[in-house]
Amino acid sequence: MKFSRVAAFAAVLAACLPTFALADTSDASAASHSNWSGSGEFGLANATGNTKSLNVDAKLKLGYEDDTWKDAFFIDANRAKSNVAINGVDVYQTTASHFDTGGSVGFKFNPRSYVVGALRYDRDDFAPNRWQAVASIGFGYILLKDARNELSFEVGPGYKRYQPQSYNVVDATVTPPLTTTVTPPTQSEAIGRGLVDYKLALTDSASLQETLLAEVGSKNKYYQNDIGVAVAMTKTLALKVAYENRYNSNIVPGTRHTDSLLTTNLVYNFGGSSK
Repeated sequence: MKFSRVAAFAAVLAACLPTFALADTSDASAASHSNWSGSGEFGLANATGNTKSLNVDAKLKLGYEDDTWKDAFFIDANRAKSNVAINGVDVYQTTASHFDTGGSVGFKFNPRSYVVGALRYDRDDFAPNRWQAVASIGFGYILLKDARNELSFEVGPGYKRYQPQSYNVVDATVTPPLTTTVTPPTQSEAIGRGLVDYKLALTDSASLQETLLAEVGSKNKYYQNDIGVAVAMTKTLALKVAYENRYNSNIVPGTRHTDSLLTTNLVYNFGGSSK
């Protein structure tokens, strides 16, 4: 799995190269810097004493847009440890471990429409699928863009590989009961990918963003919705409350269809627009 993670991240970096090459010109150096924008988020919750727990959430987003390119890249990570009662004994162990990275490179036909290629890699030690890797190509269109709103969508075909989580099966017909670990085979399928992204400036200091991702195949349907409200404290620093839902239609025993995450993070905006 370590190799898969590194390979996926390397592929995202490779996808960035055309944009880096475009931006690396001495004549337009200052202009290219203004086309980059991004944000970094970090949240921490730590409890000690009668209850012991630790939750860390971190995110990094980068975007580049000019008259020709519309690119976006991201890395998300969340990890949690807490006391869990096992056979009446408190055990301090990992209760959440999620890593997600990816990116898209879009080539514009005009100010509103573009063709886009996207990659995404997701790893979760507790979700129905231990890892997912997706590659897609499609068409994007900016439906609305003004001083307060921006609404865009992307749609197209793709290919997905994923590894369902291992699970235990208990045979109670024998004494003592026999527990067997089942590891399902890696799955592959063609999918349809859709993405809807909406940004709204609520006030001069507050903004809302919602992103809906759909990866639909015959074996599994994956949906992810992220919604967050950020309130700026300075030009670069903001507080953000976000709610994320991830849904898998096909699950293994012992897992649930939906995973949810509520976060309160400190955000640092850099580059161009921080909207």
